[in-house]
Amino acid sequence: MNDQKQSRGLRLEGKAAIVTGAASGIGQAIAQRFAQEGALVSLVDINEEAAKNTAREILKCGGKATSHACDVANQRSVRELFQQLASKRPINILVNSAGVSHIGKLESTSEADFDRLFQINVKGTYNCMYGVVETMKTNGGVILNMASIAATAGLADRFAYSMSKGAVLSMTLSVARDYLAHKIRCNCISPARVHTAFVDGYLKKNYPGREQEMFQVLSQTQPIGRMGKPEEVAALALFLCSDEAAFITGTDYPMDGGFFNLHG
Repeated sequence: MNDQKQSRGLRLEGKAAIVTGAASGIGQAIAQRFAQEGALVSLVDINEEAAKNTAREILKCGGKATSHACDVANQRSVRELFQQLASKRPINILVNSAGVSHIGKLESTSEADFDRLFQINVKGTYNCMYGVVETMKTNGGVILNMASIAATAGLADRFAYSMSKGAVLSMTLSVARDYLAHKIRCNCISPARVHTAFVDGYLKKNYPGREQEMFQVLSQTQPIGRMGKPEEVAALALFLCSDEAAFITGTDYPMDGGFFNLHG
């Protein structure tokens, strides 16, 4: 009977969650979904105004959210913000969704490009996990990282991006193993192509006047015949960060429309 009552409740009621990259795309969808399920969500993004707008939307819908401007690549800024948040209430969930993409193979990836991808995607994920692990060691917690199918598949023209997401996957496994005794679960999601503003911007820049045509081409690279939706990634993130997934840690979840297993 108690289980039935719990199943009808909000799945993250009373949980405090930090979501990075929460001003747009997948991070925004995760923040919104977590708030719908009762979490107090701290939206962290380098784009202060966009984060404020997303927080206002959540509040209008009856959710609980605060917005915070922060560069995840700056450890001092991350540490100060996370300490401030943890002083108000224990942090139960961290979702590392902040990240940038890059198109290019080895010889077309400049040192500046490589460093930028590493600083944001790799060091940013490290900084945020480093910033919450001490407080989570007291009461346990959940860390969810956003990797990519690029971490384990050889994608053309994604050299630096693949490097960074491979590192995210490896860090996920290490943290999951090292903090078992502290009841900290750590998993990652590896999406294939998801329809976000980045995709629209890429098409507009590289295929002016042919956006719709190329959108269909990119959609068909997933065997399922379309791109993923941010809301679909958010639904999986919700499950992995809820108590329903209490037995799951150290796992990478491909969310790829059949990319890995159904090609050919």
